[in-house]
Amino acid sequence: MIKEWIRKLAKQSAAQDMGASLAELAPDQRFYAVGDIHGRLDLLQTLLPRLDRRYPLVFVGDYIDRGEYSAQVLHHLKHLSEDTNRQVVCLLGNHEEMLLKFVDDPKRMGRLWLQNGGLQTLASFGLGNVTEAVIGKEAVEVAERLRARIGDRVLDWLRGLPLTWSSGNVTVVHAALDPAFPLDDQPRQVCLWGHPRFRLDRRTDDQWVVHGHTIVSEPRIKHKIVSIDTGAFATGRLTAAEISTGEIRFISADQK
Repeated sequence: MIKEWIRKLAKQSAAQDMGASLAELAPDQRFYAVGDIHGRLDLLQTLLPRLDRRYPLVFVGDYIDRGEYSAQVLHHLKHLSEDTNRQVVCLLGNHEEMLLKFVDDPKRMGRLWLQNGGLQTLASFGLGNVTEAVIGKEAVEVAERLRARIGDRVLDWLRGLPLTWSSGNVTVVHAALDPAFPLDDQPRQVCLWGHPRFRLDRRTDDQWVVHGHTIVSEPRIKHKIVSIDTGAFATGRLTAAEISTGEIRFISADQK
């Protein structure tokens, strides 16, 4: 079932409810941002037909882990990003970062990833019978098998994913921006994992920020921050935001 929330608010009520006026929202063009997918291929396939192909499509990261179909989601997104008739941007999320670190340094990074949904991703690539406690030589063997199953093309694609994407005065990022730093000087750790002052301190520039990573029960707009991670793997809801001049519309695909 598809539900749509249309947020067309008057300037006065927008300022009261969100701490900023939607009239200040000024991307260069209409675009869509899609929240954390986490292996929910079913929700992704339900949502995509509702998003107009004429406009850029930006995914905020965390395509893998926790859900059952991480491998299939990765291949689907890579295929989408290679469509020359459509502008598709996939950002890096902290879960893709953990996967890459596991492949590169399984002895040191294995447990972090496996305890945060990596087991489901391994299973989606046909690698079962692995536990969160795998260490040492066994972790190296699992990483080698995973590398072979994923393939260098997908791994290279993941390594090349950007941290942010901007249009006009709107920036899309996986987790957060440091409100004290300019856009072109954001720490990688903050973009992927968040910042304690992100929602507390307002930016001094005119930038709006669209992000995922932190689950919200409903998509929300507050102080020029648009939060769209509605916890697809746990709630069965995947949310996109349609961003245009002075307007934000939320479109969600819900598990039947």
